[in-house]
Amino acid sequence: MAAPDPAKEARRLAAASLARDDPTGWFERLYTAAEAGEAALPWDRGTPQKLVATWAHHHRARGEGQRALVVGCGLGRDAELVVQLGYGTVAFDVSPTAISTARKRFPDSSVDYRVADLLAPPHEWIQEFDLVVESMTVQSLPEPPRANAILNVGRFVGVGGTLLVVAAARLSSNDSSAGPPWPLSRHEVDLFAASGLEPVHVQQIPDADDGAVHRWLAEFRRM
Repeated sequence: MAAPDPAKEARRLAAASLARDDPTGWFERLYTAAEAGEAALPWDRGTPQKLVATWAHHHRARGEGQRALVVGCGLGRDAELVVQLGYGTVAFDVSPTAISTARKRFPDSSVDYRVADLLAPPHEWIQEFDLVVESMTVQSLPEPPRANAILNVGRFVGVGGTLLVVAAARLSSNDSSAGPPWPLSRHEVDLFAASGLEPVHVQQIPDADDGAVHRWLAEFRRM
């Protein structure tokens, strides 16, 4: 018998949440099921997202004396990479189970793991971070409320700070495939700059494991 498709289960839970006008509630239900061994997380690879790691290596990123925020951190794979670069790192997720699992996975970590909602983030985070990492989170939200989430991500970046975005790329304007994920259009990627950021570079890259999938790698800065 074939193993259950994790992406299919995520889509089922997302559809049920959306039917209740609750676009984020399915995250907690999926993480809870995964914690109980009843489901698998389609995005849990146990290692940092490849494009995030490649960007950090290419830029020789070092964060001593600086603060970073990891958006929708899940089980902590990217947050642990960022803190190893020297950043004082805050990482948040809307799912309490995701945060508790991340803390268990990395009991000695200095990452400040918190439960928070990207659609209603803490006010004290506005323009407070030198590096903001948004990896594969916004693509898990439909529109609405995706545009609001994108704007909130950009607002976290402080003066002189950098926003790094990694997301699935929408290849056709006629693409109406069921999500999650819902790949981002170029217009949506550009919207990350709407809070006053300047684009440094925006590129579309074939996925290293699946050439049919393309990803955005985008960097913005607040001057």
